[in-house]
Amino acid sequence: MDKIIKIFIAVFAIIAIATVVFVTAHGSAEAATATSSSAPGIAADDSVVYYFYGQGCPHCAAIEPFMENMTKKYPDVDIRKLEVWYNTTNEQIYTQVNAAAGISSPSGVPEIVIGKVVLVGQQEIPDKLEGYLQAIEKKKVNTAQ
Repeated sequence: MDKIIKIFIAVFAIIAIATVVFVTAHGSAEAATATSSSAPGIAADDSVVYYFYGQGCPHCAAIEPFMENMTKKYPDVDIRKLEVWYNTTNEQIYTQVNAAAGISSPSGVPEIVIGKVVLVGQQEIPDKLEGYLQAIEKKKVNTAQ
C-alpha cells in the first residue's frame, strides 16, 4: 500500500511540474504579444480589427452590445466580425490570423486580434479594445494629414 501511495505522489508531482512549466512558457509567449492597454502600440500594418465569435457562445453574446457600440462609435476602423463555430472559411481565417499573431493554440472566443495584439474574453475585450480603436483612428487621421 505504501508503494502505491508513493507512486501516486510521484506521478502527481510530475504532472504538477509539467503543468507549471507549460503554463509559464505559454503565458510568457502570450505576454510578449500583448501591449499596455493605456498606451497601445499600433504598427502600420495593424489597422484591421478581427472580431472572432461563435454563434451560440454565451460569452460572445454578453459582449455583443459592446461590440455593436464600438462599431458605431468607430465607423472608420475596419472591424471584421467573423463567426468561427459554423463557418469553416472564417475558422481558417481565425487560425491564420492567430498564427500571424504568434498564437499557435487560440484559447477560444470571443477574441479580438489586431496585428500581434490578442484580446480574449468578455472581461479583457471591453476593458482594452477601445484604447486600441482610438489609436487606430488617431493613426488614420495623422496619416491623412
